[in-house]
Amino acid sequence: MMGRGCAHAAFTGGPGTIKTLKGGLSLTFTLDLSTSEQGSLTVAKMTTQQMEQIGQWKITVWEEENFQGKRCEFMMECQNIMERGFHKIRSVKVENGPWVGFEYPEYLGQQFILEKGDYPRWEAWSGNSGYRTEHMLSFRPIRCANHSDSKVTLYDCEDFQGRKFEMCDDYPSLQAMGWCSKEVPSIKVNSGSWVAYQYPGYRGYQYILERDRHNGEYRNYNEYSTQAHTNQIQSIRRIQH
Repeated sequence: MMGRGCAHAAFTGGPGTIKTLKGGLSLTFTLDLSTSEQGSLTVAKMTTQQMEQIGQWKITVWEEENFQGKRCEFMMECQNIMERGFHKIRSVKVENGPWVGFEYPEYLGQQFILEKGDYPRWEAWSGNSGYRTEHMLSFRPIRCANHSDSKVTLYDCEDFQGRKFEMCDDYPSLQAMGWCSKEVPSIKVNSGSWVAYQYPGYRGYQYILERDRHNGEYRNYNEYSTQAHTNQIQSIRRIQH
C-alpha cells in the first residue's frame, strides 16, 4: 500500500518475486514457487502471456463516492475487494477495459457492465438494474470483447433448440426487431462479448455473455448469471472495447 492507494497485478502464493517496469509503473509479482525449476517455468510462462496483457485493462476503485477515500488500482481480476481492506466500493474509474463487476465476492450475484469511463456513484452502474444495490465486491476483465467483430445467436428453446436468430448489432428492443417473445431460453455467443438486459432500452438485470466463458454456450437461463431467476431478455448489445 502506498499512501491511500495501491496498484495490484499480483499472483499470490509462496516465496519468490519478480519485478518489472511497465509504463513507468513498478509491478511486483508474487509467485507460487516450490522449486527453482518450477519457478523458472512460471516466470517464463508469465513473461510471454500475462506480461503482454498488462496495460490492456486498468480499473481504479474508491471506498467513497465521487472518487474519495481509500483507492486501489487493478490490472487483473479481484475476487474479493474486502481482502484489500475495503468495506465497499462506492465509485469506479475504468481507464482500460471493459470489466464486469459482481455484487458479491467470488464473482457471484448481480452483474454490472463497466466500460471505459467514470462511475462517481453506485447508481452509475446499478441504477437501471432489476433491483438497486450498493454492493460490488468482486470484478474481472472481459477479455474477449470485440465491438467490431461480435456475433450472437438467440434460440426460443433451451439447449439451442427451436427458432433461432443471429445478430451482430445492438438491439434496444428484441420484440421490435421481430423476436416474438419476452424470453430467450438459450444463447450461443459466436464471437465477442455481449450484455443482455431484462427489459427493453437496456434496463433491468444485466447478463454478461462471453465467447470465452462456457465455450460461448448458455443452454438455459441458469447459466446467464448466478442471480438469474427467469429467461426474460428484451434488449442486447455488444460490449464496448
